[in-house]
This record gives sequence, C-alpha cells and structure tokens, in this order.
Amino acid sequence: TKLGCGEGGCGACTVMISKYDPFRKKILHHTANACLFPICALHHVAVTTVEGIGNTKSRLHPAQERIAKSHGSQCGFCTPGIVMSMYTLLRNNPEPHMEDIEDAFQGNIHSPAGVQPGRTVFCKSCNVLMLFRMAEVCLFPLQNGGCCGGKTMTSSSLFNSSEFQPLDPTQEPIFPPELMTQSNKQQKQMCFKGERVMWIQPTTLSELVALKSQYPNAKLVVGNTEVGKRKMIIAPAWIPEMNAVQHTETGVTIGAACTLKSVEEVMRKAVSDLPPYKTEIFQAVLEQLRWFAGPQIRNVAAIGGNIMTASPISDLNPVLMASGSKLTLVSKEGRRTVTMDEKFFTGYRKTIVKPEEILLSVEIPYSKKGEYFSAFKQASRREDDIAIVTCGMRVLFKDGTSQVEEIKLSYGGMAPTTILALKTCKELTGRGWNDKLLQDACRLLSGEMDLSPSAPGGMVDFRRTLTLSFFFKFYLTVLQKLSKSGTASQLGIYLLSYLSVSNPFSSASRVDQPCVLLQEVPKGQAVEDMVGRPLVHVSASKQASGEAVYCDDIPHYENELYLTLVTSTKAHAKILSVDTSEAQSVPGFVCFVSAKDVPGSNVTGIANDETVFAKDVVTCVGHIIGAVLADTQEHSRRAAKAVKIKYEELKPIVTIQEAIEKQSFFKDIKRINKGDVKKGFEESDHILEGEMYLGGQEHFYLETHCTLAVPKGEDGEMELFVSTQNPMKTQEFAANALGVPSNRVVVRVKRMGGGFGGKETRSTILTSVVAVAAFKTGRAVRCMLDRDEDMLISGGRHPFLGRYKVGFMKNGRVKSLEVSYYSNGGNSVDLSHGVTLLHLDNSYNIPNVSSVGIVCKTNLPSNTAFRGFGGPQGMMIAECWMSDLARKCGLPPEEVRKLNLYHEGDTTHFNQKLEGFTLRRCWDECLSSSSYHARKKLIEEFNKQNRWKKRGMSIIPTKFGISFTVPFLNQAGALVHVYTDGSVLLTHGGTEMGQGLHTKMIQVASRALGVPTSKIYISETSTNTVPNTSPTAASVSADINGMAVYNACQTILKRLEPIKQSNPKGSWEDWIKTAYESCVSLSATGIPDVGYNFEKNEGKPFSYFSYGVACSEVEIDCLTGDHKNIRTDIVMDVGTSLNPAIDIGQIEGAFVQGIGLFTMEELRYSPEGNLYTRGPGMYKIPAFGDIPTEFYVSLLRDCPNSKAVYSSKAVGEPPLFLSASVFYAIKDAIYSARKDSGLTEAFRLDSPATPERIRNACVDIFTKMCPSAEPGTFKPWCVRV
Repeated sequence: TKLGCGEGGCGACTVMISKYDPFRKKILHHTANACLFPICALHHVAVTTVEGIGNTKSRLHPAQERIAKSHGSQCGFCTPGIVMSMYTLLRNNPEPHMEDIEDAFQGNIHSPAGVQPGRTVFCKSCNVLMLFRMAEVCLFPLQNGGCCGGKTMTSSSLFNSSEFQPLDPTQEPIFPPELMTQSNKQQKQMCFKGERVMWIQPTTLSELVALKSQYPNAKLVVGNTEVGKRKMIIAPAWIPEMNAVQHTETGVTIGAACTLKSVEEVMRKAVSDLPPYKTEIFQAVLEQLRWFAGPQIRNVAAIGGNIMTASPISDLNPVLMASGSKLTLVSKEGRRTVTMDEKFFTGYRKTIVKPEEILLSVEIPYSKKGEYFSAFKQASRREDDIAIVTCGMRVLFKDGTSQVEEIKLSYGGMAPTTILALKTCKELTGRGWNDKLLQDACRLLSGEMDLSPSAPGGMVDFRRTLTLSFFFKFYLTVLQKLSKSGTASQLGIYLLSYLSVSNPFSSASRVDQPCVLLQEVPKGQAVEDMVGRPLVHVSASKQASGEAVYCDDIPHYENELYLTLVTSTKAHAKILSVDTSEAQSVPGFVCFVSAKDVPGSNVTGIANDETVFAKDVVTCVGHIIGAVLADTQEHSRRAAKAVKIKYEELKPIVTIQEAIEKQSFFKDIKRINKGDVKKGFEESDHILEGEMYLGGQEHFYLETHCTLAVPKGEDGEMELFVSTQNPMKTQEFAANALGVPSNRVVVRVKRMGGGFGGKETRSTILTSVVAVAAFKTGRAVRCMLDRDEDMLISGGRHPFLGRYKVGFMKNGRVKSLEVSYYSNGGNSVDLSHGVTLLHLDNSYNIPNVSSVGIVCKTNLPSNTAFRGFGGPQGMMIAECWMSDLARKCGLPPEEVRKLNLYHEGDTTHFNQKLEGFTLRRCWDECLSSSSYHARKKLIEEFNKQNRWKKRGMSIIPTKFGISFTVPFLNQAGALVHVYTDGSVLLTHGGTEMGQGLHTKMIQVASRALGVPTSKIYISETSTNTVPNTSPTAASVSADINGMAVYNACQTILKRLEPIKQSNPKGSWEDWIKTAYESCVSLSATGIPDVGYNFEKNEGKPFSYFSYGVACSEVEIDCLTGDHKNIRTDIVMDVGTSLNPAIDIGQIEGAFVQGIGLFTMEELRYSPEGNLYTRGPGMYKIPAFGDIPTEFYVSLLRDCPNSKAVYSSKAVGEPPLFLSASVFYAIKDAIYSARKDSGLTEAFRLDSPATPERIRNACVDIFTKMCPSAEPGTFKPWCVRV
C-alpha cells in the first residue's frame, strides 16, 4: 500500500503472499516487500494487502482495530506494513508468543512520530490480542499514606481492551480454490516480455539447463532481494530439484531455490532431532539467520542467491566456507561438486562458477564429536542490518584431547571477498587449546586480517579489532565446552567473570508496575467533554486499513506527467554543459525543465540565497540542475539518468574543520554573555576544557517529499497538493517562481507521513520545481522522491562541534562557562541560526556565561530544522562537561547534576525568570520510580562479576523553551463553519503529520462549543481557508492553533448567546437552525491571543518551558561495541494534558528518535562531499528491538500551565533530549570497562555512540594490537562533516 524506501528496508509496503506448495502439500502464507517482489513471480499466487482484510465502511480486522484503538498509529505511513506483518503471523499462528511477535516485526521500521506500535500493542492473552494488562496502580504513595495524598486521580490505562472484537481464525478469507486446482496441473514454461527485460520461468531442470546454455549471462532470480539491472531473468522457483531437501550420511543437502525461511525450518528441525554434537554448524546457521534482514526478505530470498551474489559481507558465506560446505553445479556438460573454500570466490562479487553453470544445491555438513563451531556478526543495528564484520569459526580436536587437528577461520567484511585466515589456521594446527594459542592467534590474525586505512566501508580500526574479539569469544566458548566434556581440566586463567562473553544480553527483571501513568480528568467532568481524555487519533482507523489518503495516493489526473529531478554529482563545480539528447530518445519523454523555463524568479530560499534550478555553478552533490518530464514514473527516471552534464570541478569545503580553517561562515554570528566569566574562572577550584562532536541526523519520515501540481488554465492559477509542514512558504515560493501573486496559488495538505522539521522549508525545493514544470506543460505534474533522492537533497539535523571551558568548585558547583558551537549549515542559511545558545545551560544554573554560535558554510545540501532544532546539541554538550566534571570531583554524577539544577524564580543566562519550575519534582519522582539507588548497587555488582559485559545507568534532566524565537511567527489562524444540521467544519493553520494536532484541535473545539467530537470534522489544511500560517513546528502548534480555534468558537457562541437565552432547553441543532433563520453568521475566524511578542534579549524568548527527566540503564558488549537498552523511566511535565494518549506517544516517539540520534544514526560522506548513506540499507534508524525492554512513562500531575490552551503544554520536541540518558549510561558502562584495563581518567566519546565508538573506547589488549594509521598519511573513505 505504501512505498517507503524501494529497497526492502522499511517494511511499509509489506503484503501477504499465499500459495499452495506442491513440494510440501500445504498452503503457505508469508510476508513480502511489494517494492521488490516481481509481478511475474505472482503466477499461481494470492496477494493480500491491508485493504483486503478490513475497512472502516464494513468492519476492521482485529489486528487493524487493535493498533488503531491502542494508539499505535500516529503518522500512519508505516501502519499498513505493521498490520500486514501481524496479520500474516496470525494466519500462520493464531496464538503467537511475544518472541514470535518481535520476530515478525524485525523487517518493519517506523518513523518515531509517536507510540511504539509493535510489541506493546499486540500481545496474546486469553486467545485475544491485547495490550499488556495495565493495572490501575499508583506508583507514588505520599508520606501521609494516601495515594498521591488523595488529591489527584491517576490512571495507567489508555484504552478499554474489553471493547476489542476477538480474533476468530475461521472468519479469514479462504485461499482461492482455483489456485489449488491449478497446482495439480502440469506447469508450463512461461515467458514475459517487457520494454527492456525478458522473464522466463522454466518448470524442469532440463529446460533450465538449456536456457542457461542459451543465455549464459542471464541472472537466476528467486526473491529479487538484491536489486540490480537485468535484461534477461530466469526464475527457477518451480524446479523440484532446486526446492528439495535431503538428509544424507554426511549432512543436509538443500536446493539452491529454497528460501532462507525454509532453510531455517530445516535447520531448526535437525537441531531438535539430532544429538547436539552433530548440529554445531546448523546452530551457527540459525544464529546468523536470526539477524539476517527481516522476515519479508528471509521469506523470499534463496540460499543459492545468497551464495552467488558473492557479497563480501554475506552473513552465511563465512559459515559455509568454514564448515567446508559442498556445492553441486549443473550445466549441459553435466554435474560437478565444489567445496566452498578459499578458491571459491575469485574477486569482488565473482566466483568459480562458469556463466553456463547453475548452482543446484548446497550440502551443509554435520559436525563430528570433538568439533566445535561458532558464527558471529556485528552490525550497526542488531535487527535487519548488513554486517560490518561477520565470521564462521570451526575447530576439530584430536580424539579426547584439546589438541587442534583442524581449524578454519572465515571472515566477511575484511576483504573484497569472504576469506579464510589461512596462515593463522596453519600455525594453530597441532597446538593445544590454551592461552599461548590465544595470544599467538591474535598476533597472527592482526597481521593477516589487515586493512588499508582507506578501505571502502571505513571503520578500519573497529573491523580489525572485531576479528580478534570474535576469535576471543570463540576461544572462550570452545574452552567452556571442552571443560564441560572433561577434555580441558581447567579454564586456564579465565575467571568466571570472562564467561559471559558468549552469553546474549541479559534482560532486566520485570517490575510489577504500569508502563504509563497519567492524571485522570477531574471528577464531575462531563462525559462528552473529551479534553484530557485519551481520544484515539482521528485518522487511526483509516491509517490501519490503508484508506488514509497521502499526497501520492491522490488519483491520477488525465494527461498527468511524472517528474524526476536531475541533480549534481559534484559538491562544487561550474556547469559547462547539459546534454539531454539521449534522454529525448527514451519512450514517453516530454521535456526537460531548467532555470531558463522559470517564468518568475529563479531566486528562492528563506534568506534568498538559493535557486529553484542551479544555473552556472553547483554548490553541493544533489543540487537541482533540472528535471525530466515523461508519461510514467519509470520513463522519467530512465530519461533523467540519460541526461549528461559536464563540470569543471572547484575545491569543496565539506567538514566543520575545513570551514574553520578557511573561515567559511554565514554572517550573523550569535552571542549570549552573562556575568563575569574571567572572575568566575579565577574563583573556581578546577577548570576543565574539552570538545565534543555530534553527528547530523536524517529525518527519515516514511513518506518522502511529494508534490502534485494542477494548473487551472486561467490567470496563472495553480493548485498544489504537498506533503509539507509549511503551506505559507510553499505558496509564497511557488508564486514567486511562477511570477504570479500568492492569491493565484492554493496549497493543500491533507496529512503527512511524518515530518520532524524536514518538511518545514526543504519541501519547497521540490514544490517550486514541480510548479514550474506544470506551468510549462499546462498539465498536472506529480513527483514523489525516491528514498535515496530524498536523503541526498533535503538535508537533515546539523552536525555540531562544541568547544568548552568550565570552571567549578570541589563540590561540583559550576561557576563559569565559556563555550563555542560550530554547526555545519550546508550551502544555504535556511533556518540554521537556531536556538542552540538558548539551550546551552540545559537545566543548570551557571552564574557566568560567555557563548558564541557559528554556522559554517559548506558544500553539503543545506541542513535544516529537526525535532528539537539545535536544542539537543546545546544540551548534549552541557551534559558532556557535566559528566566529566563529576568524574573530576569524584562525586556521583546524579548528585552533581541535582546540585546545579535551577530553582523556582532563578533567571537563565538569557535573563528569563523561571516560573512554574517543576523540574525538581520530576527529578525526585524519576529517582524514586526508577529505584535508582538500589539498581545502581546491582549494576556495580554486575560489573564486578563480568569483565566483557558492562552495565551503566544515567539520569538526565531537560528544560525546553517553547515558542518560535522569531516573535511574529507565534501567530496562527482558525476558521469554524457550523452547518444547519449542527455539524462543524473546522480548519486551522497547523498541519497533521502524525502528532495528533487535528485530534487535539477537535477536542478543544468540542469543549469550547459544548458539542460532542463526533460533530466536528477537519478535512485538510489549505492556504485558501486560513492564510499566512506559521509552519507546524517548534512544538507550539497546539498552543497557537488551539487558542485560535478557541477564540473562533467563542465568537460563534457570542452570536448564539441571545438565541440560547430565549430557548435555554433547546438542543445545539435547535439553536443553529434558529440562528440560520435569523440570519446570524455561523462562520468565524480566530487568531490566538497569547502574549508571545517579546522584545529580544530583555524580554522573554520563550513563553514557558517544558520539563522532564529520564533514567536509562544499558548493557554493553565490550568486545563488539554492541549495546542493549534495558530500561528507561521518564517523568514528563506536559501541563494538564489535552490528550494523554497522544502526549505519551509523542514522549515515547521522541525518545526513540533520540536513541537513533545519540547511539545509531550516522551520516557518512566521502572526502569529496558525496553522501554514502542514502537508504535504510546503510542508514540505520531504531528498530523495535532498540526500544528499551522496559519502558515506563509518567506524566507529572497537578502542574497546570497558565500560558496555553486549557492549561496544556507543548510535547513534540522536549522529550527528545531525554534519550541522552542512554548515551551517558553507555559512557558510564565504558568507564567500568576502562577501569578494568587500568584507565580511570575522563575520555572523549562523540555522538552517536555507535558500536564502533563504544568498542574503540573500551581500550584493551585487542584494541592495542590494532593501532590506528597516522592521520594525514592516507585518504580516508569517509570524513566527519
């Protein structure tokens, strides 16, 4: 239903494939990625999409109903895929366990707009899917014995699960009977011919062999999970011999067309049926498959394809190579068997298999007595990720001894092919399995598994260290097994503290407490008054059933054209020529659009420093030079690729460091100073200096940028359907490019599949191009960016470098701070002068401050707003020096943090007085609810007992200022129409991107008018209903639009007042009918009246602050850098919540997005400014498994906010920084690891804390054996921008 990435990496397009398997004689249901699955492969197959299982017109399927009513759908773009993963699981297993559910969601990622939809929503209980039982428990009994002193009713329930319809497996649609009867008939060879590709599906092995002989260069395709260009495709999925599984005397032979899912089933059965000593290799295969892509890929990808693509980072090939698996090849010449050894891979993506040969089957051998096997893999993310380094390790001992008879160590990710460590293995053969062998093996491996410092993929030190870490894990695992079998009399020097090396991460013990805690509405609040109640997101059911219309779902117009951008491949260059002649010969080509076609002004951008189309010079890779228009998306893409551009390259500036050296900065350097910094340093006991780098972040909204432009044919009128947070600027920039006044352009936004700030200004770069194209052709034009285009051109969160000098007393009290921030702004100003300086204090009272904020001008795509917008970077650097100074003082970090927290009435470094300061309440409540001190002792104990696994914990506060810091932006508008039947149409200036803004506005209008929410409807946001709206950003949209809605409703109520007085017992409908008949206007506009216009610096840049505290616990693997988020407790002040379900969803979503920012997501650029990470294959956002195993969110009670509508507070951005608690918990765990290596001083950890950074910081004997190359002596593969 939805296209999120086009490479099988996000799961948004998940569908259920059902077919009758003639080999197993049963109907199989499995998930697949619609974006990869070839239509030709659907012969004799039934496909079920989310629309096919239920809808809002008749009835929702229980899986759809649960995710909707349990508040599991927010932006909704990922929801259909998640529903289909769940539905398919239920078709195969109506009573799944939690592990089954977690496995089923491995291939689905979700934009962290809100509630974690996965494992919380679906849980088997009493044969029904339901949310975890959330007991009505109060966690915070006060001293007087009363529950919260009896003042406030608390609740831990966001929905009533008794309302859910039960799951009835008998009511599912039946498998089409004609497909059953078809499968009994003799299959015939099929051939499909397209414009450029031919697809042949043979039915017998002899047909296949003949075809491969005729077309030796044709590709054999089963699952199509490795996307590539192919002119001739042969599909062997129907060949019986290639689907067969046989148990022989030496092992299990598996047909090359068997899917990885079926391989998993075969291996699992063998492990349960056979004695353990025979299945060592099978267990290793299962271990690798467990983390191999997602289920949607494993269900269709074949084992033969995995071998023959010859990927150097294949998860399975090292296992097959180390185990000496045998491959049967067949051709017209006959059959031959080859062993997968060091000779099998001949070069990058090449094997010894001849072009006319076919891989028929793979034999995976049984292990013998005295033989041990392990497989390891390290990736950026545990679930659904490609390996950084992967390996298979096998050792065979002489009978009854610990003397090595044979050893094989195979690695992926260390060369252009999967390789064997031949020299090392030769040296180790015949040796005893002891400490000397370990030392020699590591020495030999560090020499043999060397990498050039410029090696593709980067992370060279990390990869080299992993080869040793994996061997050490293997060594200890085997030592334990030898000890159990009585072969090794003792475990050498290895203490029990070493043995956790081979154990998976442990999980925290579950505490019997609710996952959420919130304040109930006051007693006596009318049932129909929905303010403060967990009203379900108004679009949730439509999103869960695939009925919700996003921009690209709008039906096609007649003669509509499709547009594809042509962008620069150089970071800085003069354009010498653009040649479109080859593009013109592509079928369906209509025209090429460039700067000369712009009827108005080609100058655009927030600071008028950008162009619609690059004219003479390009200033980043991805700079838009032109666009191709064609009759279909496929044709326009082909034609765009055929456009040839010649450049004269100029020297680019890519990194912050280069910009500092060349003084390449945007004007308007910001400073905030307070007190006497020099005097503060003189009075301090200690002074600490340091710096921290924070990487950028891709927005990864699941719906990419999309625009549909429809010219109206007269007076320059145009209608634009856009996925944007900023209708006003979209309208203004498009009108400017078209050379017409703004009143000719209407921008309409129904909903977005996520935004996060990425659609605040950057959506306009696409919209203006599409508008110009529609003007030129006079036809409707559509463009939805591919994921790789979107990531390339639209910019993200700013990378930051912070340099600090902080003075403090022995007790940890901060006296003075000097700090400079450098951010990488990219090639235009956009919104880069953000709010970092206003958040440099996080939540701490610093008497003397000197600060400067500098935006670097570089040749990268312009960076832009992103949830928190500069705030998280400023606060992160504050927490960096705060944690270091606590170490320096030798005091617990939580004590030093609390000592420096603001108090009620304090003034900030920008001279704003803090009123309604609830942070200390949040702090104490979080310490108590997380059992911080008791758990800290347990962590210390754990760390003493474990050398190679460490735990850490951290508690972090946040204070986030709410408002646009440009005063005039703090305005909004609303339009309320009441129709004669009493129904209300509400429009306001905010856009819906999953954050539940429309739902909250309906709640506000419902209370203001005194009518049920069912009578109120919001259709869309448009510039012809509410003009000049501010962007939906800065977390203020509910505040400013809520007041506008409230004021518009008050206007209507005032007009109705005389009518209500004359008929006090009448109904709402009666009063509206009378008003209409009395010619009283039933339409009103409103703007907010929220004293937001402050004078800069003297006044208040912020209307108020949102506060929160989070405590997180993690466990790290010191040998691989992997980590697990064990538990998080959050206490958040959201005032009196308008909708606790939406607010808790926003808190959880922001937190998980922050986990991505601070621990996973890494944008990687070449030294020339070319972005490598252009899709979910290389860029990893958090998956379901990265959500803390235990996640508790509590809304602070009794803290109304007088500054916003109905005492509420903003919630979109403030919680994001709380995930810094995970980063500092990781740093805490690393401290413990370094202490064991004799290192106790402070160390630098840049963000994100990826496995690479964690492993490299855990200095030990292995890292010392892999020293870094001297910077400047080589050209790195990627640079830190």
